[in-house]
Amino acid sequence: MALALGAAAVWAARDLPAQLGARASGSRRTRVESSPQYSGGKFRNTVPATMLAATSMPKVFAATLTGREARHPHQPIPVVEPAPGLDASGLHVTWYGHSSALVEIEGRRILLDPVWSDRCSPSRLTGPRRLHEPPLPLRELPPLDAVVISHDHYDHLDMVTIQNLVDLQAAPFLVPLGVGAHLEKWGVPETRIIELDWNEKAKVNGIELVATPARHFSGRGFSRDETLWASWVINGPTRKVFYSGDTGYFPGFADIGAEYGPFDATLVQVGAYGDAWPDIHMLPEDGVAMHVDVRGGLMIPVHWATFNLALHDWSEPADRTWNEAKARDVQLAIPRPGERVDVDNPPPVDGWWQQIS
Repeated sequence: MALALGAAAVWAARDLPAQLGARASGSRRTRVESSPQYSGGKFRNTVPATMLAATSMPKVFAATLTGREARHPHQPIPVVEPAPGLDASGLHVTWYGHSSALVEIEGRRILLDPVWSDRCSPSRLTGPRRLHEPPLPLRELPPLDAVVISHDHYDHLDMVTIQNLVDLQAAPFLVPLGVGAHLEKWGVPETRIIELDWNEKAKVNGIELVATPARHFSGRGFSRDETLWASWVINGPTRKVFYSGDTGYFPGFADIGAEYGPFDATLVQVGAYGDAWPDIHMLPEDGVAMHVDVRGGLMIPVHWATFNLALHDWSEPADRTWNEAKARDVQLAIPRPGERVDVDNPPPVDGWWQQIS
């Protein structure tokens, strides 16, 4: 027991501070403070978002103690092992679970918000735990051209995954302003970090990546909004993909569609919503509306199924997305984790999640 407690103390002293990341300094700090999105020491949404109020927290905590069974699948989540060595030509999307996905676009591969750890938490001992294994080990990912991060929350920016990708891949990391400080602290070379403000662009191996607005917040410790959050546009020579990141619904999506759309495919946050935080995570119906606003072709819902982060039933995001997509005549694919979707020939929606919920 004493040995275990000692090991836990050593871990807490070493790893926990590292997990919190770092604050921007030097030239990175100068860029943060000069951003039009930065005011009064924090990044701001174009449309203010209501956060979870302290007075609401006891009610939310009490709600977590009931209905737990419905917030988990009753059978194992079917995971598809991706086939190795597939050509990246055309346009394909492989959803690995939660918001982690691989976009293969015209010969290039872009990895979104990779989280391979068992928990999305600063602690290995507590916090939301995976409901299914990653479809493949990190070391079996094909060669990547870029790793894109939407914001610095633990379910989107995972320290251990990033550190492993530094060794396993040669790709640069594209992140919103301020997030580069976390990566640098974790050992990512400065030459592999590209930080962007909203509507700034970078070109990587013939693919243009644009950080676009979202309505959310950031923070890994007790401070909030010292780093920026973003949605992302992925422009190939002839094909386009939009990734929402985490966001509440807001009119800026129509502006993104007008400036950068139409898109062949969208990856849209549809899960982890709640009445107590209506402005920072979209409802499934909002996600479909966002897809229409940005002028999307095929919609692929993300940010559900892998981690239990809200009070809704486990299957509810997929059910509501499917219903709304049918009502609005939106083309939809809801793949199993690890299933590779050909955007030009997507599989029919088969309700696989309903069989295990």
